[in-house]
Amino acid sequence: MSKFASIQIDPAIVSRAAKGDARAHEILYRAFATPVYSLCLRFTRVPAHAEDLVQETFIEVMRSIGGFRGEAAIGSWIRRIAVSKALMFLRSAWTSRGQSLADDWEDLTPGDASNLGVSRHPDDAMDLDSALANLPDVSRAVIWLHDVEGFTHKEIAQMMGKTESFSKSQLSRAYQRLRPMLSQAADAHGIAAGAMRSS
Repeated sequence: MSKFASIQIDPAIVSRAAKGDARAHEILYRAFATPVYSLCLRFTRVPAHAEDLVQETFIEVMRSIGGFRGEAAIGSWIRRIAVSKALMFLRSAWTSRGQSLADDWEDLTPGDASNLGVSRHPDDAMDLDSALANLPDVSRAVIWLHDVEGFTHKEIAQMMGKTESFSKSQLSRAYQRLRPMLSQAADAHGIAAGAMRSS
């Protein structure tokens, strides 16, 4: 579950922030800066870039909060802004490297990604962070948005300017790439645990 969903903010604070109250702005920043940073770091893998994106996110939050209608939780709204900033950063990085969102994803992987054998239980993923870091930017972004942040394929497709099939195929391929990495990590963990027991 996304960390954003667990943060409760008094609607009066949001109302004051919408009117330009600096103290209310600070309360929002303090409440959401850590999950925004965490999300941005997952996308960029570089702390300095994630910190820049936190600043960009909150500049946008303060600039746009007057138009916040309250139809969703404030955390969901801020999360969408952070995701948008992170995706814009990745698009810029892909462009500067002469790549596009479609690179390395020419063929679709048939079948339901949930049937590819990757456990969703944290105990089974011995080093999920390391495995995710080894994925290409696009697949890492999609798996994080879908499995952790809870976005649907339709929402991910809209944010990336692609089709739902594109999002589904990337998630499927990401699972395929993660499975051997997590399997190796689990095997290594089992060997180390066995060695400790025998010593």
